[in-house]
Amino acid sequence: MLKRINWKAIGKAFAWAICLSGIIVLMSFIDIKKKDVKCTHVKILIPGADNFIEREEIDAILKQSQGNLIGKILADINTHEMESAIKANPYIAFAKVYADMDGVINIQIKQRQPVLRIINAGGQDYYIDRDGLKMPMSPNFTANVLVATGDILEGFGGRIDTLITPLVADLYKTALFLKQDTLWDAQIEQIFVNSKRDIELIPRVGNQRIILGNADSLAVKMGNLLAFYKQAMPQVGWDAYKTINVKYINQIVCEKNVFDSLAVKKAVMTVDTASVAKKLIDSVIKTVIKEEVKREAGKIATKKSVPVASLKESKPVVTSEPKKATAKEKTSVKPDPTLYRPPVKPTSEKIQKTDTKNPT
Repeated sequence: MLKRINWKAIGKAFAWAICLSGIIVLMSFIDIKKKDVKCTHVKILIPGADNFIEREEIDAILKQSQGNLIGKILADINTHEMESAIKANPYIAFAKVYADMDGVINIQIKQRQPVLRIINAGGQDYYIDRDGLKMPMSPNFTANVLVATGDILEGFGGRIDTLITPLVADLYKTALFLKQDTLWDAQIEQIFVNSKRDIELIPRVGNQRIILGNADSLAVKMGNLLAFYKQAMPQVGWDAYKTINVKYINQIVCEKNVFDSLAVKKAVMTVDTASVAKKLIDSVIKTVIKEEVKREAGKIATKKSVPVASLKESKPVVTSEPKKATAKEKTSVKPDPTLYRPPVKPTSEKIQKTDTKNPT
């Protein structure tokens, strides 16, 4: 009979009984001590860089739930009710409240972490957190996350809620995938939903739109896009394409950026034409100036080389009636006796012509 008794199982049961009794004694001791210990301090811990909620707001929630905690007996403080009141805040994902024997109430809070901001077609905006739940905008803080705009119809009722439409669920999956990759988190700055309900990614580097379609096979699509970035973009340039379509598996369809290339060519042609025209105008002006200088130099040289008499002979002078001498000129002009010659009287005799030839 003694051999059939399982002493090992009995020992385990006895050990468990001792442990449970010890826990009960300890809890009763704590409850007894709580009746004597008063709250001396409230310690609130809010980790993370996002400041959707401040300490003052937590203090207001605690005061509304339990009143003034400092100086209050720990046995009269309901920590479970405090946790429920804190978790009711839409920006808080987790809360833990406990008190130690030194009279300190410790409150640990974990805020919700948004990964996407939605601005729907009606202009309403809200966040989607890491757990896929909708949360409202905060008046205290704006999170630095991706923004999704375009033809989005799903709205927000003001309370924490799950996602309804498949489109917004795909937006959440896309944002979560991009957030987990450092390269795409830095490269993609916005998400747009076009009229065909296709998801488009707008990059920081490049002037193209990446048509993603839906959130199916995200790893394959983004892997194809990364290979395209490494192989094609260095050769054609970052602004060569208007759209890059990766919605098809193992296929990339690109549309060239025709308008941008024409604009660049037009700008280059305009600059070249302007420079050529400027050069032509400068050469014409220089030629005209040189000709004018030569003409002026020729005129000056002609004036110096031609005598005054020749100039007078070259220009005919039209004379009018002789001017009458004035009184001064009559008195001042005197005849020179050396130059005076008497007038020759004409002879009456006729000069006969003689013939020098001999007569026949």
